Amino acid sequence: MDRQTIAIIGGGITGLSAAYYLQKEIKTNNLPYEVKLIEASDRLGGKIQTLKKDGFTIERGPDSFLSRKKPAVKLAEEVGLGDKLIRNGTGQSYILVNNKLHKMPTGAFMGIPTQVRPFLFSGIFSMKGKLRAGLDFVIPKGKSTSDQSLGAFFRRRFGDELVENLIEPLLSGIYAGDIDDMSLMATFPNFYKLEQEHRSLVKGLQKSMPKPQKSTGKKPGMFFSFADGLETLVDKVIEKLEEGTVKLGTAVDHIEKKEQGYHLLLSNGEVCKADAVIMAAPHHALPKMFSQYDFFKKFTEMPATSVANVALAFDESAIKQDIDGTGFVVSRNSDFRITACTWTHKKWPSTTPKGKALVRCYVGRPNDQSVVDLSDEEIIDIVLKDLNKTMNITAKPEFSVVTRWKNAMPQYNVGHKERIDTIRYEAKEQLPGVFLTGSSYEGIGVPDCIEQGEQAVRDVLEFLQV
Repeated sequence: MDRQTIAIIGGGITGLSAAYYLQKEIKTNNLPYEVKLIEASDRLGGKIQTLKKDGFTIERGPDSFLSRKKPAVKLAEEVGLGDKLIRNGTGQSYILVNNKLHKMPTGAFMGIPTQVRPFLFSGIFSMKGKLRAGLDFVIPKGKSTSDQSLGAFFRRRFGDELVENLIEPLLSGIYAGDIDDMSLMATFPNFYKLEQEHRSLVKGLQKSMPKPQKSTGKKPGMFFSFADGLETLVDKVIEKLEEGTVKLGTAVDHIEKKEQGYHLLLSNGEVCKADAVIMAAPHHALPKMFSQYDFFKKFTEMPATSVANVALAFDESAIKQDIDGTGFVVSRNSDFRITACTWTHKKWPSTTPKGKALVRCYVGRPNDQSVVDLSDEEIIDIVLKDLNKTMNITAKPEFSVVTRWKNAMPQYNVGHKERIDTIRYEAKEQLPGVFLTGSSYEGIGVPDCIEQGEQAVRDVLEFLQV
């Protein structure tokens, strides 16, 4: 029997996960398929990128994944890295409001109070703001709706102050988006469900969240990574792929539907024939590849924001006013241009040589996109000026690493879920055997992408086995 080809376009963590799990299924069940992974750039891993420099381990993209989200832990264990997972160092996190660092209130879930007392005594909010947030206990639940913005939803329940000084910096930081544009149902549908079931979000969280365990010891970190950086996972997955699976430095220029399967026209002039295609490339690449299909043109209207991060390495002695904690996020009501700062040497001690400090800051608010296009020197200058408003840094960094991610953060704006469902329906009707997966669709975190890769494997096998 002839082997059928499954092409995967895009070699980020979604495409890699799909390739790994596909080959596992093929081997386990002796299936007559082969996998071809095609990546336009000269490396695999997408935004996961670890740099080693002068004894430091620097993440240019994500630095970890949530330990409670199982797909990433499962993949690490599958490829033999289960015993190499390390948890982050824990410590106080802060929020910068009115140019002052405040301790993050305890008993908050994504910025939403689950305990009232820490919020009443927090200096982040005025008395008026606290009273307004307390109305969550009495405000009726919202009308049933297909979608709404995160901002509108939370402002109605808690008022502007809690939203802008706590919820927004935490949630916008995840998606690099504007909370007043972001879709509730595509990002945190559980909050809508809690409100519909319990009316009060605070009461809903109190009833639905597991009770905290009484412990005398230090709480374990919520995040996992690896001592050698997150790219350890990428390297191990690549190692597990069969030889000849990957084609690097080759873009897919065009995809044509044939009587049997698809022809992929590659940038090197070759044609790759495939019986099914897993599209793990960013959404904005699809309209060009499928130029003859109008329904993909909707992706040209789906925005993506740009962000940059700056890693700064110091001698420990350069930071005269150190802060006991792991980092801070910034309220958008401040005049800071950085959006967050991680004291990496405290959050991930294994990244930094003894006697040194490593700080990583982020820029690129939705309303400050031009900052990403500035020169390295200009971005570093902005970051150091902002840092010196909260820390006393007396020496220049030993070195700096600026990483830009242009149009790399897909925005799940209101109506996102319905738009994606419509496009997927059209693809199923007009392009059977083509499956869309990755951060443009159902979650941008590392575990979300891995989970989508696994789902694409189930979908493609079901299609081919019919």
